[in-house]
Amino acid sequence: QLTPSSFLRIGQLSNVDLNEDIRELETELPRQHPNEIPHNEKLLSLKYESLDYDNSENQLFLEEERRINHTAFRTVEIKRWVICAMIGILTGLVACFIDIVVENLAGLKYRVVKGNIDKFTEKGGLSFSLLLWATLNASVVMVGSVIVAFIEPVAAGSGIPQIKCYLNGVKIPHVVRLKTLVIKVCGVILSVVGGLAVGKEGPMIHSGAVIAAGISQGRSTSLKRDFKIFEYFRRDTEKRDFVSAGAAAGVSAAFGAPVGGVLFSLEEGASFWNQFLTWRIFFASMISTFTLNSVLSVYHGNAWDLSSPGLINFGRFDTEKMGYTIQEIPIFIFMGVVGGILGALFNALNYWLTMFRIRYIHRPCLQVVEAMLVAAVTATVGFVMIYCSRDCQPIQGSSVAYPLQLFCADGEYNSMATAFFNTPEKSVVNLFHDPPGSYNPMTLGMFTVMYFFLACWTYGLTVSAGVFIPSLLIGAAWGRLFGISLSYLTKGSIWADPGKYALMGAAAQLGGIVRMTLSLTVIMMEATGNVTYGFPIMLVLMTAKIVGDYFVEGLYDMHIQLQSVPFLHWEAPVTSHSLTAREVMSTPVTCLRRIERVGTVVDILSDTSSNHNGFPVVESNPDATQVGWVLLVRGSSWDTGPDGHFPPKVFVERANLSLVQRRLKLKDFRDAYPRFPPLQSIHVSQDERECMIDLSEFMNPSPYTVPQEASLPRVFKLFRALGLRHLVVVDNRNEVVGMVTRKDLARYRLGKEGLEELSLAQT
Repeated sequence: QLTPSSFLRIGQLSNVDLNEDIRELETELPRQHPNEIPHNEKLLSLKYESLDYDNSENQLFLEEERRINHTAFRTVEIKRWVICAMIGILTGLVACFIDIVVENLAGLKYRVVKGNIDKFTEKGGLSFSLLLWATLNASVVMVGSVIVAFIEPVAAGSGIPQIKCYLNGVKIPHVVRLKTLVIKVCGVILSVVGGLAVGKEGPMIHSGAVIAAGISQGRSTSLKRDFKIFEYFRRDTEKRDFVSAGAAAGVSAAFGAPVGGVLFSLEEGASFWNQFLTWRIFFASMISTFTLNSVLSVYHGNAWDLSSPGLINFGRFDTEKMGYTIQEIPIFIFMGVVGGILGALFNALNYWLTMFRIRYIHRPCLQVVEAMLVAAVTATVGFVMIYCSRDCQPIQGSSVAYPLQLFCADGEYNSMATAFFNTPEKSVVNLFHDPPGSYNPMTLGMFTVMYFFLACWTYGLTVSAGVFIPSLLIGAAWGRLFGISLSYLTKGSIWADPGKYALMGAAAQLGGIVRMTLSLTVIMMEATGNVTYGFPIMLVLMTAKIVGDYFVEGLYDMHIQLQSVPFLHWEAPVTSHSLTAREVMSTPVTCLRRIERVGTVVDILSDTSSNHNGFPVVESNPDATQVGWVLLVRGSSWDTGPDGHFPPKVFVERANLSLVQRRLKLKDFRDAYPRFPPLQSIHVSQDERECMIDLSEFMNPSPYTVPQEASLPRVFKLFRALGLRHLVVVDNRNEVVGMVTRKDLARYRLGKEGLEELSLAQT
C-alpha cells in the first residue's frame, strides 16, 4: 500500500497539483519512500482528469453570448490574431535566448578543456584533462537536474509527450505553468552545455505551448497577477487552440519550418481542427521564425541577412552536386528499413530502462545522481574515443570550431573530436557538409555505436532535453558510413556523395524513433532548404515508420503509455465493434434533482468512492428522465475543473438568497479558472445544509447522449471528435443508465493477442 507521498514520484508526468490545504496535510504524513514502486504498464491512471473542449451551454453562458453583438465578436477575432502574433514573437525570443546562452557557455567550456588538453599533450598527464572535462560536465548537469527534480519534475524530458496529452484533452498538472517554462529553459541550457547526448529543439515545443497558455489567459497564476485582458479566452476550448499554436511556433523556431510546425500540431496533437485555426497557427509559426531570424542576424553582426531561420540550420544542399537518380530509390528504401529496425531497438531499450527508473530511481536525489553519472560517462567515453582515434585530417579548408591536435602531426586535427568535442547541432551539420574523405569509416562506426547507447541512456533522465538532435546525429553518422561504403563498392562513383546519405540516414533514424511522417518530411525539407529531396525523405520516413511499428510503438506514445495516461488515439481499436456502450459505461450514476438539498450536493462531492465530476440532472419524478447535465468541482487534490463547473461556495450563496442578493455571472467562474477552490476550504453549516439549491442556471440543458446499444467505435468517434469530458448513456425511455468518460474508452486497446482491457488504478 503506497502512502500519498510515495506515488507522487511515479514517472515524470505524475506530479500532482496540490492546493494549499492539502499541502499541509501532506507534510504531516511521514515521508516513506519504498525501495521499489510496483509498476505495471497494463494500468490506466485515475488521477488524470479530462479537459472539456465542449462549451457547457448553461443559462449563464447563453446570456453572455446573446449580449455580445457582431462588433464585439469582430474584436474577439482580432484579439485572437494579436495573441498568435505575441506567441510567435515570445517563442522566437525564448529560442534566441537559449541559442545565444548555449553557444557562449559551451564555447567557454570547450575552450577551457581544449587549452588544458593541448597543454597536457605536450608534457604528459592527460588524465587531468579527462578529470576536468568529466567534472565540468557533471557539475553543470547536476544544477540542471536539481532544478528539475526538486522544483518542477514535469519539466523533465522534451515535453512533447505531455503536450501531446494536453492537446488530446488530458489535464496534466503544472504542464503549462510559468514555473515550468523557467525550469525548462534553464534546464535545457544546462543539459546541452553539460555535454549530454541531447538537443535543445524538442523542449522548444513545450516552451511555445507554455507561452501560448500564459498569454492567452491575460494573467499569471504563478505570479498572482491579473492584467484584466483576454478574459473571454479563460476556458479550456480557447486555451487548447492557443496551445496548439504555441507548439507549432516552437517547432518553427527550432527548425525554421513554419509549415512543418502547423503539420506537427495537426499530426501529433490537436483533436479538433478548423480552417481559421490553421491560418492563425501558420501566422504564429511564421512570426516565430521571423523573430528568431531577425534577432540572431543582428547578434551575428549582419542585420540585413536573414540566414538563420531556426535553431538548427542543416545548411544548403546544392542540387547540382547532390542530386539523386532513379536507381538510388531502392537504396533509400533500404536505409528506411535500417532506420526502422534501429529505431525500434532504441525504443525497446529505452522502454526497459524507463520501467527500471520508475521502479527504482524515483527519489529526486537518486535521479540527480543518475544524471551526473551519465554526464561523467559521456565525457569519459568521448575522451577515450578521441584518445584512441588515429584518424587525422588536415586543418586547411576545414570548418572545425575547436580542432584538437592531440597526437596528430602539426597542421592536422583529430577527426573523432569534431563529432564528440562539439554541440550535437554542429556535429550534425559537419556530417552533412564536410567534403568526402573527412571521416575514417572506423571513426564513424565507433561513434554511431557509442552515441546510440549514450542517447538511449540519456532520454528519460530528470533533465530537460530533446531526442530530435541525438537521433539525427546517430542517423547522419551511419548514413555517412553507408555512403562511404557505397562509393568503395562503386569505385568512387560521382553519385555516392556521403553528405546526401548522411541526410537520408538522419531522416531514417529520427523517423524510426519518433514515427512522425507528414510533419517530419516537411520539417526536413524546410531545414535543408531543398524541395528536391522531398520524395526520397518521404519514402525513407514511411518505410522507417512501417518497419518500426511492426516491432514497437513510437518513443512518445510509449512514454505516454508508461505514465498510464488515458490517451485517445484517432480511431477506436479495429476489433471493438462487438462492444456496446452498455458494456463500457460506468455505473451506477449519481444523479441530482433540478432543485436539490445543499447537504446532498456536499455529501456527493465529499464522497471519495466515486471519482467523476459530471452529474446528470433529472426530474424529481420516479422514472428519472434526464433534463440536463452539471459539472461540479470535487476539490480533490488533483482536480480543479474547467469552465462550466461551479465552485462549492455557490451552494451557500444561492441557498441563502436572503443574505446574498447577488446573482453569479460567468465572469465569477472565469476569474477563478483554472484553479477553483476545493470543497475542503468551504465550511457549510448545518442550517445551510438544509437549504435548497436550484441547478437550472448552471446545468447544460442539452448534453450529448448515446443509446446504450451504440457500438464502441461509434461512441469513441463522438467522444473524440467533439472533445467531450462525459457522455451520458440512456435507454429507450431516455432514462440515464450510465456514463462514458475518457478512461472507459482508453481502457480498450489492441495488444499482441487482440483486444485487451486495462485495469484502472489510483497511481
